[in-house]
Amino acid sequence: MPDFSSFTRPKNATAVLLLDNGQLFWGYGIGAQTQKLGEICFNTSMTGYQEILTDPSYAGQIINFTFPHIGNVGTNIEDIETLNPAARGLIIREPITNPSNWRSTQHLDEWLKENNLCGITGLDTRALTQDIRDNGAPNAIIAVNYDGDFDLDALNTELESWSGLEGSDLAKEVTCDAPYEWSETLWSRENGHGTQTKTDKHIVAMDFGAKLNILRCLAHTGAKVTVVPANTPANDILALKPDGLFLSNGPGDPAATGKYAVPTIKTLIENDIPIFGICLGHQMLALALGGKTKKMHLGHRGANHPVKDLATGTVEITSQNHGFEVIEDSLPDNVEVTHTSLFDGSNEGLRLKDKPVFSVQYHPEASPGPQDSHYLFNRFAEMLK
Repeated sequence: MPDFSSFTRPKNATAVLLLDNGQLFWGYGIGAQTQKLGEICFNTSMTGYQEILTDPSYAGQIINFTFPHIGNVGTNIEDIETLNPAARGLIIREPITNPSNWRSTQHLDEWLKENNLCGITGLDTRALTQDIRDNGAPNAIIAVNYDGDFDLDALNTELESWSGLEGSDLAKEVTCDAPYEWSETLWSRENGHGTQTKTDKHIVAMDFGAKLNILRCLAHTGAKVTVVPANTPANDILALKPDGLFLSNGPGDPAATGKYAVPTIKTLIENDIPIFGICLGHQMLALALGGKTKKMHLGHRGANHPVKDLATGTVEITSQNHGFEVIEDSLPDNVEVTHTSLFDGSNEGLRLKDKPVFSVQYHPEASPGPQDSHYLFNRFAEMLK
């Protein structure tokens, strides 16, 4: 255990961040007065902090934002990706920026308190990012106490007891409790979110931690969408008579979630149902096809990731959030690699050569500026016909 006797809390410090490598950072607390364990990851996005904080794929993680001005558009009820945020906390450089946006309904600090999320400001987030880049993502504990009262030994003991994300099935923590139907469609400035009333096909979505905008994109294609829990057996899904199956994004180790999800996916592939997977759903599909996955040194998290479509040569600017990847060399011969990352060459997409089954690692429902990847939902809709 590190010797914390030489660490003196700076005047006015109301938050502390302790890493499992012994590094300690003092700062200023934001959000709820609480403490949370998580793996620190960095996100390079310049916009969309509310969508990031509510993305279920961030379960078990503390988000280090490299962009310094967080809070400038406030928060609203329309930009959330789940009703119950699963992220553990956030790290930002500057104090929360006051909102200046016509859609804002609440200050970010108030929203953090309502959702029991804590954060720390006043850190050199770029230096922390460089440390993660060189040494990998550390486990950490973040604590906020507005009286400045911290027991560092107790915090370190709690940190040492946490096993981390590898081997963790976090999908079970963020999946829905029971099946439900989804009809909300994409947002427009004139009308807000729409409602799909005319449906000609039926998509069943396995919820490993589905982002709401993914469900909106599916409904926007004109399909009826039924969302089911991650552990739903294949026979229950087949009883719903789906025209297509969607495998959602989600957090955690795909090998852990795959223990119960992979047999279901295998059965549905054998029944020749069109399948589309995103993020964790992409990894689940690879496992079901006989491939393997592994934890990445850094992961991909941001809104500026270039991905090449190997069939067309087109480069898409994508939004990404994943810490595991599919090992291309482990894929069987009937699987074609369709997309690859131009950052590190890692796998970003695959398809079956002999069945209507495909997936991508990135998030085509996101709009990081361009909407380069929305075509994938139309591709899936065409498969259903």
